[in-house]
Amino acid sequence: MTGKKNSSGGGRKFIIALVLIIIVALAGTGIFYYLRYFGPNVTGKQEYLYIHTGATFNDVYADMNKEGMLRDSVSFRDAAISMHYINNVKPGRYHLHEGMSNRKLINMLKSGTQEPVTIAIKNLRLKEDFAGFMSKKLEADSASIIHLLDSSAYVQQFGFTPENVYTMILPNTYEFKWNSSPRKIFSKLFGEYQKFWTPERKLKASEIKLNPIKVTILASIVDAEALHDSEMPTIAGLYLNRMKKGMKLEADPTVIFALHDFSIHRVLKHQLATNSPYNTYMYTGLPPGPIMMPSLNAINSVLDYQHHDYLYMCAKPDFSGYTNFAATPAQHQINARAFQEALNKRNIKH
Repeated sequence: MTGKKNSSGGGRKFIIALVLIIIVALAGTGIFYYLRYFGPNVTGKQEYLYIHTGATFNDVYADMNKEGMLRDSVSFRDAAISMHYINNVKPGRYHLHEGMSNRKLINMLKSGTQEPVTIAIKNLRLKEDFAGFMSKKLEADSASIIHLLDSSAYVQQFGFTPENVYTMILPNTYEFKWNSSPRKIFSKLFGEYQKFWTPERKLKASEIKLNPIKVTILASIVDAEALHDSEMPTIAGLYLNRMKKGMKLEADPTVIFALHDFSIHRVLKHQLATNSPYNTYMYTGLPPGPIMMPSLNAINSVLDYQHHDYLYMCAKPDFSGYTNFAATPAQHQINARAFQEALNKRNIKH
């Protein structure tokens, strides 16, 4: 009797122990898989993960290890294999948050859910300045951007030439995917250009016998001349008056652009002889392209120009940045002489 009871009791203890072992094992396995997939694993040392076009999983894994982005890189790699990410790498700029789990991180990377880059484009004088600026914000390099803008075959599809394509880029705030190709960048900018040039604005342009490209070229000269936005409609009206009469625009900023010496403060007589299609002292009409990226205010000032009889202008001798306007050569000579004397007094020679 005693032997049977001991045997029965020992069996129950074995079963209980076995059940406990199984429970602990299952719990351990559950904890292991929870930590691998759902436990916090992103360190927060880097705010963004940049994955370049053509990168492999090994490239991504190496970069994350190098930058210390993961608490446990082995669990990330195992999870990436289990979640079939290693063959689904998508380039982009991904926003990391401290404590993100492997599952959340991998789902974001696998789906390509990247955070767009917000870029404020303004005050960029040249195409080269624009390309360099964009290459610092996005994956595309400046050479590839300039190559596209200088491609006659490409830009003519959209009604531009390499000389005037810069009129398409309007100062504004844009959102791009970090890995946007130059063509996608161009497409985005062209879309915004089309939105800006509404039927109403195109009608205003046609009424002054210009198109959007020529309006923007003229606006670039107006913007370069005006230190105060309040004078832009007056300056625009002056140049339109000269164009109607077939007069040369004779705008100093176009000579400076032709020389590509933007340190010049005083255009001298010998510089006016610079042989360039951008020199409006030498050639009648508008130059072939803009001399800078004009503000939207400058473009609208051309479209809504001030009606007057002015044909000449000269900076005021008080160096306030404001302008003396004149309708006759005689009055202009008086204004110009006063300004030249002020320059000489200040010893401004160039």
